[in-house]
Amino acid sequence: MQLKDKVAIVTGGSSGIGEATVRAYLAKGAKVAIFDRNEPADTSLLTENSESLSFYSVDVTDESSVKAAIASVVEQYGALHICNNFAGIAPAMKVYGRKGTHSLDIFQQVINVNLVGTFNVSRLAVEQMANNEAVTEDGTRGVIINTASVSAYEGQMGQAAYSASKGGVVAMTLPMARDLASVGVRVNCLAPGLIHTPMFDAFPEEVIDSLSNSVVYPKRLGKPSEVAELSVFIVESDYMNGETVRIDGGIRMQPR
Repeated sequence: MQLKDKVAIVTGGSSGIGEATVRAYLAKGAKVAIFDRNEPADTSLLTENSESLSFYSVDVTDESSVKAAIASVVEQYGALHICNNFAGIAPAMKVYGRKGTHSLDIFQQVINVNLVGTFNVSRLAVEQMANNEAVTEDGTRGVIINTASVSAYEGQMGQAAYSASKGGVVAMTLPMARDLASVGVRVNCLAPGLIHTPMFDAFPEEVIDSLSNSVVYPKRLGKPSEVAELSVFIVESDYMNGETVRIDGGIRMQPR
């Protein structure tokens, strides 16, 4: 499926990997709706793309919030073809440590945002994608791209909640692809490694160097634009379905 003139939702699209994906889709001629709690820090992103980019303040865990935003996107752009699920949180806490046991509330919040939120947006997006006319000779009507993490496979200390949520995203990707085959919607999943998002800007240089050295090759943190390029590839690769793709420089995370 070509991106030109298609309509995409990008949750968590105001910063980091999500913002890079928004920019990559716009460059390919797509129309994009950002679903996020915060507007993009780079205000020029919206002002310079006013005809093809819109922002919606959305809580991905709230059914009515997502439904209303999707309805507005379809009303504004006429359809919905792509859904990228980037919205997520990653608080760190040990199951048991000096401060006691892991907060149940925090565990449930991480699962709710990262896993339930991904499912919630996906299921409501598909409801609109199913109404599309096929856009390829194979009958494709839409593409969903979930976002997991290498922590789904090699969670570090303090990541029990985060790893559980991302493992769930990986696990549901194939059955989602199977469920949605009948309506011509492909479902794939990204599993990024250490990507230099704004979160890393506050880290000392020696910490960045240490993290970079843990990568097999190339020995650096990944760029948000590289993950965005993988999203573009997945959308445009009609035979790619039900797959989780690591993009991590060959890293295998250590316990800490």
